[in-house]
Amino acid sequence: MHVSLTPVAVVGAGALGCFFGGMLARAGAPVTLVGRAAHVAAIRRDGLVFESGAGKGAIPLAATEDMAAVRGAALVLFCVKSADTDTAASAMAPYLSDTAIVLSLQNAVDNVERIRARIDNQVFPALVYVAAEMAAAGHVRHTGGGNLVIGGLRAFARPDGSDGPRLEAIAALVAGAGIPVRISDEVEVELWTKLVMNCAYNAISALGRAPYGEMVAVAEIRTIMSEAVREVVAVAAAKGVLLPASIVDAAMKLADGMPVTMSSTAQDIRRGRRTEIDHLNGYVVREGDARGIAVPVNRTLDALIKLLERRTAVS
Repeated sequence: MHVSLTPVAVVGAGALGCFFGGMLARAGAPVTLVGRAAHVAAIRRDGLVFESGAGKGAIPLAATEDMAAVRGAALVLFCVKSADTDTAASAMAPYLSDTAIVLSLQNAVDNVERIRARIDNQVFPALVYVAAEMAAAGHVRHTGGGNLVIGGLRAFARPDGSDGPRLEAIAALVAGAGIPVRISDEVEVELWTKLVMNCAYNAISALGRAPYGEMVAVAEIRTIMSEAVREVVAVAAAKGVLLPASIVDAAMKLADGMPVTMSSTAQDIRRGRRTEIDHLNGYVVREGDARGIAVPVNRTLDALIKLLERRTAVS
């Protein structure tokens, strides 16, 4: 089964969208970024400024504010914040071709379900392990990581067996752009594992204005992080997802590869933007409450970030 995955549209040209869109464009794929006016204007004028440990340069690619740009795309990288999933999915629905594949490069565990409620296309989740930030309008800075884990959710598996070839085609395209990628047969476990990492790091990084390496260097912070992880593990188990016994140790070791990374929540707070906390620690709180599972650490982190959001919001 031959699967063509170009051209590519990126919905949500923030740090992750610009990183992956930039990598694909640099490898020769036709890419269009759909994003905010300031980024679009800068990219149209100067190209996408791409900065990493290998240096800094401009990548020419198309950029627009118009969601209609997804029309004709074979692959859509869906990179909006989880709070914007419903709105963005509804906005792109009228323009998607019947054969377009959507890859959700988002935090949280329920985005594919929410996207599928608004479109009929095949949607796959991708777990993103990359540290990137927008240094300025149209300027993405890559500070660590860069690999993807992709897979198909059992609830949305196609009976014609087309998931496998399509996932392999996505992996080939991504790998061809120099991005490490693997296909997981247990993507639900992978999604919850990523949620564990987000719940352990994101809020504390924002509250303490600290990068990951500094966080794990403090014993008291490691204790809080470990308790947050154990709460997520308990909620996951109640939903039928069993996480590895080594998950606490794995969470602590994440900082080894991203010692200078500030969480996306910290970046949002710094810019006065709404965070994804309601879909991270807040999601654990809701699911824990629904099942009678105590989640005091996640509840505290969720509440403190919401307070901080109110104080830093840019109108």
